[in-house]
Amino acid sequence: MGPLTGVKIIELAGIGPGPMAAMLLADMGATVLRIERREAVDLGVKKPLKYNLLLRNRQAIALDLKDPQAVALVKELLQNADALIEGFRPGVTERLGLGPDECLAVNPRLVYGRITGWGQTGPLAKAAGHDINYIALTGVLNAIGRQGQLPSIPLALLGDMSGGALYLTIGVLAALLEARQSGKGQVVDAAIVDGTASMATVFYGLVGAGTWNPQRGSNVLDSGAHFYDVYACADDELISIGPIEGRFHTELLRHLEIDPAQVGEQNDPRNWPAARVLFAEAFSRRTRAQWCELLEGTDVCFAPVLSFAQAPHHPHLKARGTFVEVDGVTQPAPAPRFSRTQSAIPTSPQSASVAGIDEALAAWLPQNQIDQWRKKNVMGDGPP
Repeated sequence: MGPLTGVKIIELAGIGPGPMAAMLLADMGATVLRIERREAVDLGVKKPLKYNLLLRNRQAIALDLKDPQAVALVKELLQNADALIEGFRPGVTERLGLGPDECLAVNPRLVYGRITGWGQTGPLAKAAGHDINYIALTGVLNAIGRQGQLPSIPLALLGDMSGGALYLTIGVLAALLEARQSGKGQVVDAAIVDGTASMATVFYGLVGAGTWNPQRGSNVLDSGAHFYDVYACADDELISIGPIEGRFHTELLRHLEIDPAQVGEQNDPRNWPAARVLFAEAFSRRTRAQWCELLEGTDVCFAPVLSFAQAPHHPHLKARGTFVEVDGVTQPAPAPRFSRTQSAIPTSPQSASVAGIDEALAAWLPQNQIDQWRKKNVMGDGPP
């Protein structure tokens, strides 16, 4: 099920944006085979397999890619693949004999997707880094935070998952479409710095126009304005508001029982500090549940600030089925949604094991070839 049914992708095991992109493609129906390492390595935050949700919806085999026989198996699998995803440092797959030139020689239609932080080229290309470093270099981190404070550290959603995984996914899908027309594959160089910079395009436009104040926490969208922020309620729970448009702001003032004359011109930064005090006092008079009852569903641009534990239970998200439970683990459902080729409910993350080789390779090789590779003892159990 899903719009990518029939598309086959090899994923060389990595962390963060690579697995996220593979998950998105698998969620949409692609058959993704994950090539795990046979030995344990330090790959991010450790967790039990069933909670490693980025590994859902696909099978895995374990190979030692320093073994020429294992490399030969990957190349045989690539003959039946539409794409490959890898997230090593530049030059690693080339040294393994699985670089773009070698893989495209095996399958000229192959889309070779590469995800790194700094990109395949440039002075920093081979340096280590993480999400915080990539968003820092692009100017994005400097813009996030409150006035007079150091930049706030956002979740790795911003760099790894958005600037990285989403741009890799978009690039792979675009290259797959082009390959169907031209019959030729190509390399997709997805760098988190490039993707993060791309996401900030609108803000670079504001900077160019001279309408973005470089001081953190002094603009409408960065907590500078009283009408685009988070406030505490009587029970210390939090709510968010964002009525940027004048008519929505006026509607919120009505619900808060605040005289517009007390606030003054909405978009005059000189009025924001005093208006913030008025808003804080107003929101502190009721509990979050009371504000939800009053403001949810109105045009004041309101939502409660929920925790990861609370979000799946919100009536709107429950009604939409935004979250699903798989093997006792609550997790986001596949997105986006399709009217005709609906994505299936996710399957639990699978470990690479000798016992599961037949099932993992069933979509890739005939049984007699699987048996031959078994006899060569190339595949083993994944890391514990």
